[in-house]
Amino acid sequence: MKALIDTNIILDVLLERKSFFKPAVEIFCLAEDSKIEAFICATTVTTIDYLLTKSLPVKKARMALSHIISLFEIAPVNKAVIERALNSRVTDFEDAVLEESGKIAGVDCIITRNVKDFKYASIKVFEPIEFLAIF
Repeated sequence: MKALIDTNIILDVLLERKSFFKPAVEIFCLAEDSKIEAFICATTVTTIDYLLTKSLPVKKARMALSHIISLFEIAPVNKAVIERALNSRVTDFEDAVLEESGKIAGVDCIITRNVKDFKYASIKVFEPIEFLAIF
């Protein structure tokens, strides 16, 4: 199964967010063990770098980012993705870009803690715990 992992799930692991850490780590483990083909959106990479370098030394932040990109494939963002996102029924533009990027990458689903933001998505969307229960 190909799954696009939303930025919030990546940050749950990197920032060790107590309430969300365990299921997010389990998703990382599925990716690491090649049980799922996991993707992140290209925009997630820059967002993670921006947030990590605000709280960590640059070298440490970049090491974390290197680990992330070794685990996950990168779903592309190009002009076609942006144009489709502009016309998407998903009203949050960042989420629309994520969905359209996932479509280009051929993912089967999106894993996020913001399922409600993807109300009109044409790809299946799961909370981490929900995904883990069916996987």
